[in-house]
Amino acid sequence: MNSERAAFLDEKERQELLRLARTTLELYVREHKEPDMAAPEGKLASPGAAFVTLTNKGRLRGCIGYTEAVAPLYKVVRECVMAAATEDRRFPPVSAGELAFIDLEISVLTPMVPIRAEDVEVGRHGLMISHQQKRGLLLPQVPVDLGWDREKFLDQVCVKAGLPPGAWRRGAELKGFTAEVFGERE
Repeated sequence: MNSERAAFLDEKERQELLRLARTTLELYVREHKEPDMAAPEGKLASPGAAFVTLTNKGRLRGCIGYTEAVAPLYKVVRECVMAAATEDRRFPPVSAGELAFIDLEISVLTPMVPIRAEDVEVGRHGLMISHQQKRGLLLPQVPVDLGWDREKFLDQVCVKAGLPPGAWRRGAELKGFTAEVFGERE
């Protein structure tokens, strides 16, 4: 897997995507409406895969994403913001009273490719594991934030999929990707 990747978006594009995400979050949570805005041009209008992570005072509050580039990046981010705020089954919907405490983080993903466990680099690669009907994904920043080494990362992506730790050693399929990660707290 080629893990070297130049930034896909420049700083102006990142800020535009964060503004779009914040506007969408505020309007959708307060009024259950999507913002009516002109489509951006350039890279933001290109197909993209992304995840949006919401945190409240540093604690996970929602995370939803697309692993494949099925729509323009700005639309993917807009849909992911709304879903992370209202459809992440681990949490109740975000309330209007929480908005001032919510921080947004966007992860723009590269295409997923098969990867061997020994090639996984903590902090560089995100992982998706699948076996039979089960699938789980962890973004590249997760093991860094939690202080995991490679083996713990591999075991935890198994757990996320509902598989036993170590399933990555016993026939489960591993795919890796990198991500350009940026957020409001930077």
